Amino acid sequence: QVQLVESGGGSVQAGGSLRLSCIAHTAATCYMDWFRQAPGKEREFVAGLSWSGGMASYADSVKDRFTASSDNVENRLHLQMNSLKPEDTAVYYCKCVTSGGFSYWGQGTQVTVSS
Repeated sequence: QVQLVESGGGSVQAGGSLRLSCIAHTAATCYMDWFRQAPGKEREFVAGLSWSGGMASYADSVKDRFTASSDNVENRLHLQMNSLKPEDTAVYYCKCVTSGGFSYWGQGTQVTVSS
């Protein structure tokens, strides 16, 4: 069983910053990603780290603005979001995929960016 606890969402003006954090409470090892879902849109990939934690991948829409990191701590994933835009407004979800291939989602945290 995996419990994902997300934190750090909120409301900011365009150009501002937020930092999201996700901690996976589990004995398993998680491969963790951030996704987001805006109203009326499908859930989309935002950022993630490789199994080793050394290589990050990003959606084109957030490259050079968002940074994923783990502080070299297993089962933890942060997302530093800078230069936020109104189109970044969404519910952000943390996802864990275990080595056994099982997927788990967090409850989501709201990010609202006003113009």
